[in-house]
Amino acid sequence: MNNTVNISQSKPHYEILDGLRGVAAIMVVFFHVFETFSNGDHTKQFINHGYLAVDFFFMLSGYVISYAYDNRWSQMTMKDFFIRRLVRLQPMIIIGSLVGAALFYFQQSEGLGWGGIATTPVWKLLLVMVIGMTVIPVGKGLDIRGWNEMHPLNGPSWSLFFEYIANIAYAVFLRKASKIVLGILVFITAGFTIHYAFTNPHGDIIGGWSIDDATQLKIGFIRLSFPFLMGIFLARVVKLKYTKNAFLITSILLIILFAFPRLGGITAPWKNAFYECFTLMIMFPIVILLGAGGKVIGETANRFCKFLGDISYPIYITHFPLVYVYTAWVVNGKHTLAEPQSWIVGFITVIISIMMAYVFMKFYDIPVRKWLGKIISSKR
Repeated sequence: MNNTVNISQSKPHYEILDGLRGVAAIMVVFFHVFETFSNGDHTKQFINHGYLAVDFFFMLSGYVISYAYDNRWSQMTMKDFFIRRLVRLQPMIIIGSLVGAALFYFQQSEGLGWGGIATTPVWKLLLVMVIGMTVIPVGKGLDIRGWNEMHPLNGPSWSLFFEYIANIAYAVFLRKASKIVLGILVFITAGFTIHYAFTNPHGDIIGGWSIDDATQLKIGFIRLSFPFLMGIFLARVVKLKYTKNAFLITSILLIILFAFPRLGGITAPWKNAFYECFTLMIMFPIVILLGAGGKVIGETANRFCKFLGDISYPIYITHFPLVYVYTAWVVNGKHTLAEPQSWIVGFITVIISIMMAYVFMKFYDIPVRKWLGKIISSKR
């Protein structure tokens, strides 16, 4: 155990990648807040491609996991790896489910088809909450919101379900895969991604979060496979070059990529499909490599990147229950995006999400992970 810790500490840390994870997480919150006004029309979404942050997270995860663990398996068992990943991910998954349960009855909205929230019995809510803490998807019989979500109390948990699958695949097989095998897998999964993007009537790669049918599960695996494999491939194959002002450049790039307007409208969805494939397969790898090759200069910049990295996961996994409340407020009050109060309440929702994430990170996530680490160490 101690040898493993020393190896971990001897590797340089990618502060910029931490910061970029925070930038992407905040963009996800803005995307979800203002997605409320699209009424399901993909062409009208504000911060139109914010959902691609999930694919960016998968690629970043593959890169960082490969970088951190590839050369440690001679001193670390598969059990050690899984314990580390559980300690890293599970505490905040539990909190996300708790927050979702605490805010559930404040999300009543007939206009969204959420009219049954008030009549959902507490026992059923608590059952969904407990299942959500395990990140196991619920069945349709427990779809208490009516959106066909894997996790009705906290929608974004779907990506953590797939993140765990990616971690298992890495430990069992991908850590042993040669560069050639990885390259072949990247090529094949890129083909699946391109096929899905161009055959989807909307011309995008949205999906994976629903329990609607087996198709959604397939979409989730498509969205996971290419970026995660590409992240591992980049970490093993590409040599980094120093980039000046890397954090500023990559942050601006990410914001532009997520906020870029939808292309092609409803008449030419292939244009948007091309944009998303280009973003995922060309631009995200460039952003990650530029970030990994850059250096943060100055104590203030270092602290800022660390802050963004520290709150990124707590923001992502706890913000959506607040967005459900905001969405119900918008629909029940028939508010529009043109109204100042919609923007004001939306920005307040974003700020509260960041503040809540900081509190959970500072007073729960970090202390709990340290406590679990001590327990695990004492038993070795």
